[in-house]
Amino acid sequence: MTQNADDWSNRIAPTLDDIERLADDAYAALPEQFRQLCEGLVILVEDFPDMETLADMDCDTEFDLLGLFRGRGLAQGEHLAQTGDEPNMIWLYRRPMIDYWADSEDSLRAVVTHVLVHEIGHHFGLSDEDMEEIERRAG
Repeated sequence: MTQNADDWSNRIAPTLDDIERLADDAYAALPEQFRQLCEGLVILVEDFPDMETLADMDCDTEFDLLGLFRGRGLAQGEHLAQTGDEPNMIWLYRRPMIDYWADSEDSLRAVVTHVLVHEIGHHFGLSDEDMEEIERRAG
């Protein structure tokens, strides 16, 4: 017996692995030249940011942050990393993304892709304002 695509009665929330697969698919769909610039970038999926991150980012709740880039982006001389430096990392936060998805008209795939591309933008050295301007011009 096949399940009706509109029947959500037996479905569970997307898992960390589900979000990771969506992020892997989104990353694989990026143009090759972008992926080459992301060499060594680590992408992790967690349920929520830790308390230190929430405090650092001045978040009111654990749902305020969908993703985060930490590291030395390309604009800051990522290629000049010092011994002992942490790798450049992106965190994607499952529960805040699911919460955002529940209130949007976008697919979960679109939400994960948007957050991943946004955080990769920080890796490239773009500010939130830069990315908002790019999105405004594209829209």
